[in-house]
Amino acid sequence: MLQSLKNIFSNNNNQNQSNDNHNDIDILAGLLIEAANTDGKVSPDEVNKISLSLINIFKENPKDVDIALSRAIDDKDNSHSLFFYTSKLNKSFSPEKKILLIEVLWEVILSDNEIHDFESNLLRRLAGLLYVSDIECGKAKKRAENKVNKI
Repeated sequence: MLQSLKNIFSNNNNQNQSNDNHNDIDILAGLLIEAANTDGKVSPDEVNKISLSLINIFKENPKDVDIALSRAIDDKDNSHSLFFYTSKLNKSFSPEKKILLIEVLWEVILSDNEIHDFESNLLRRLAGLLYVSDIECGKAKKRAENKVNKI
């Protein structure tokens, strides 16, 4: 019986360690897919925008991006809390990189040419959890709108 208890605690520790081993690309892909799915659907344009952003802006390997996006899309209905994503990003992202992430999130949301109330609410909550001011979030939105309108 004592061995059974040790195994249970050992398995819990292993699960906690594997949950902590999410790398930035998995966290970013999950968060970006979560944002795209806020309106109830993830369009191909949104997935394409996310992929290009992860590759071009965050300098991630294209193969790793494809794998991370596939996992995030498969897992989108089992969404994690925003705190799950932001707590990990707060540990590894600089303030500038967080603002860049907010800008990319606005670009993803704007890629279908609609801003739903749920999406803007999500961005406000994420900005707060990432310690990005309302002013910086607004500036990021304007930059994203300018980029999307140029396309």
